[in-house]
Amino acid sequence: MRTFAASALIEPPFPARLNAHSAAAADRSGRWAAELGLAATPDDAGRLARANAADLAGRACPDAAPEHLELLTDLITWLFAFDDRCDDDGLGADPGRLAPVVARLLDIVDLIGDDAPAQLLESAGPIGVALHDLGRRVRAQSPPALLLRFATELRDYLLALLWEAANRAQRRRPVVSEYIQMRRHTGAVYPSLTLTDAAHHADPDATWLADSRVSKLDLLAVDLVCWCNDIFSYDKERRAGSDGHNLAAAVANETGLDEAKALAAAANRFNDALEAYLRLEPEVLAGGDPQVARFAAARRCWIRGTYDWSLRAARYH
Repeated sequence: MRTFAASALIEPPFPARLNAHSAAAADRSGRWAAELGLAATPDDAGRLARANAADLAGRACPDAAPEHLELLTDLITWLFAFDDRCDDDGLGADPGRLAPVVARLLDIVDLIGDDAPAQLLESAGPIGVALHDLGRRVRAQSPPALLLRFATELRDYLLALLWEAANRAQRRRPVVSEYIQMRRHTGAVYPSLTLTDAAHHADPDATWLADSRVSKLDLLAVDLVCWCNDIFSYDKERRAGSDGHNLAAAVANETGLDEAKALAAAANRFNDALEAYLRLEPEVLAGGDPQVARFAAARRCWIRGTYDWSLRAARYH
């Protein structure tokens, strides 16, 4: 699938860069995951190490200070660990089992990094304890507006997982427009971008953040990250039994195209969105606002970083 993706996708025309502190962040994140119980077995630890969250974070934040890079690395590690838990024991296909897990995690998110009752952390288990640690650190490192954005986006992510689980339980395959909308949340790109904004010191202002061009640029960046992931991961998902939660699978289901043509159509969507992003970004940057420039830089890094990380990611083997 890497061969197809590398040939079918337009390579994002942004510099490929990696944070000099990525190796140290990888070591630290591995210890963090082990200490908090996210990697309870050697297999768990090996799988998280192969996912190489620090490489993705380091490409998304090539200039970040170590503490910002470590925070983003740990968030991505947490997302991988929770995703693996949802896949490995069927949690992600059973909304009745997933719902109480999500409810406890939402209780932790609602604290927005404040102290948590011991009983809540005990009931939430290692996933909840690690999520609380992330919230505590986001509160310490980020401006209030970014902290609140992060909490809201985590809520959207967790609730979107219930949509995905309900689809799986009912063997329901979403149409393309529905899939695109919900994939923006199940992919957890929004909270990842928020931590990247913090690392880039892009403190959002409601005036320009609500500008339709800035909002559209943000949507395009999120879609590009998600669709790049879908195309690179398609083969692994197909081997595991595709359930329709992939752009190519959604296209095939809606249009009746065979696998090869559906993959090509998904790649064309990525390429069209990248071209739209490249046309729109100069308009967004025309005002010369340095905050907007940092906001756009974070999105460029994520688009390019996802592409480069995906070319190497053992997670999709």
